[in-house]
Amino acid sequence: MIDLAAQPPSFEAMATSVPDGFSVSERILEPVILIGREDGRIQVRLGGRRVVRGEEKVFVAPSPGHAWVADGNVLRPIPADAPALLSRMLGGEPAENISYPTAIRLLRACSDEIAVQAAPDVLHAGKLAAEELSAEVDIPGLHADLFPYQARGVQWMWETVNRTGGLILADEMGLGKTLQIIALLLLDPPEKTAPALIVCPTSLIANWVREFQKFAPGISIMVHRGAHRAGIYRDLQVASVVITTYETMVNDVSIFSSFEWSWVICDEAQAIKNPHSNRRKAIVTIPRRHSIPMTGTPVENTLLDLWSLADFAIPGMLGDRTVFEAEFPDTVEAGKALGALTDPVILKRRVRDVAADLPERIDIDLPVELDDRLARHYDDVREATLQKYPVAGALVATLQLQLVCAHPWLRVPDAETADWDDVKIVTHDELPLITPKMERVIDLLREAFQNGRKVIVFALFNRIGDLLRQACKDFTGVHWGAINGSTPQQERQAIVDAFTEFDGAACLVLNPKAAGAGLNITAATVVIHFTPVWNPALEAQASARAHRRGQTEPVTIYRLFYKNTVEEVMLERSAWKSDLANETVPVSSRDADDLKRALEISPVRT
Repeated sequence: MIDLAAQPPSFEAMATSVPDGFSVSERILEPVILIGREDGRIQVRLGGRRVVRGEEKVFVAPSPGHAWVADGNVLRPIPADAPALLSRMLGGEPAENISYPTAIRLLRACSDEIAVQAAPDVLHAGKLAAEELSAEVDIPGLHADLFPYQARGVQWMWETVNRTGGLILADEMGLGKTLQIIALLLLDPPEKTAPALIVCPTSLIANWVREFQKFAPGISIMVHRGAHRAGIYRDLQVASVVITTYETMVNDVSIFSSFEWSWVICDEAQAIKNPHSNRRKAIVTIPRRHSIPMTGTPVENTLLDLWSLADFAIPGMLGDRTVFEAEFPDTVEAGKALGALTDPVILKRRVRDVAADLPERIDIDLPVELDDRLARHYDDVREATLQKYPVAGALVATLQLQLVCAHPWLRVPDAETADWDDVKIVTHDELPLITPKMERVIDLLREAFQNGRKVIVFALFNRIGDLLRQACKDFTGVHWGAINGSTPQQERQAIVDAFTEFDGAACLVLNPKAAGAGLNITAATVVIHFTPVWNPALEAQASARAHRRGQTEPVTIYRLFYKNTVEEVMLERSAWKSDLANETVPVSSRDADDLKRALEISPVRT
């Protein structure tokens, strides 16, 4: 028996002292570096390969320092300098536990001297590896029942991030990326001295806060933004999770970079896909143990998008940017080659991949916060309307506030007599086209379109469709359609047919009062309620345009609303009325209280 633990002897030494039962061949085998996984670690071995009767056989050396292999009872040499060459290529890393970036660098190395092979489990795609894990996971402190695919996703992320330091979470919208991240953090709750940092668009702050409060109430959180944000880094070390916006992160990067975070998680991470952007340059300077960019669209325009995300998740994984761009031009072949390297650290599942785990209908409420400027505008409109219409003030004011929440450019000439379905657009230099709600809808549409899905957007005010198309003017190859009260009845089915038959991504903007009945639009698998309604029956009827007999895929239904506005009261009232569906309590019994609260609630932060 060969002593594998002994100091590696040279082949010449072995040849002069052949162990009993072994013979020596003088034919030098072609060397090969073998990358495999064992006990969760990535390991490197040296080997030699030969072709026997047309079949390639690879034999593993006793250690990375041995320049020979055992082929049964025959000892065969590999080049004497192979161990030294491997050592140089490893750059000082131990062969028994190399990093994932080093494994990728070895696989990409174009060397005429030595070939590199990886075992299948090293390059096992994330979604395939996750499928092999248990459908259940016990997570203390989680107030939610995970779907089987979510349980597998959390386990895969935990195993992967502990092996690589980072990963990309790219599940399709509607599959609960936020919940999976919260569950992941609960597996080892961050200490306040090294909290987790979540960076996201302003429009998602409220949703993250709500999800933590709902699913992980034991985790302490703080929101860092606005005039009262932390001034020194110690003021950030008071909660387990810190949530901030991309803009705030850039402005306060010196504070964020003052200590090491346990996690840095980027939601809607396409925001850092441009390597030249201030966001990307700032966030990579933040010290962190683990990194997770979250996006349903890891590649939007070029393969460089994926380099940017992967390099943030696992620094150095794909090497220098200029070398990467030369090696991976924007071609189908390069994309496939790159995918083989990045798929093991990406979890990207579509709704159809996990349809068996999902209900037929996924309902998601998305709270959004008005920014400070729009919040003040909201309060100004409320006060001005109540002064102008003292008699019908309450009802008119709530309608005006609904209009503000829909979009601040929408106007009616006479709030008491106007047709509220046919409002006008009046641009305003002080008020933006891209509001927080519009920004969130654009993100949802971008991801849906990227995946070739069809979307219905319900909006009470007809001109929302025009504003949405203006905001999405850069989206190409998308079919747009609209149906509202002014659309002739005889033309409506043709509009639906064009939407259904279009080969690709499409958006149909509908007024729920005009298109809430009589239309079958099962081509759509995403429904977005841009504006809430007081009557839950009207909303349910509208949603049923897509979620009905004939639909073969799960339908994801989003309801957007601004926190601390009339829209939040509308959703609460809608839920209350739905709960009373089989009760005898008069619906009108809460009218006065709801109107009163709708006029008292304010989005202005004190």
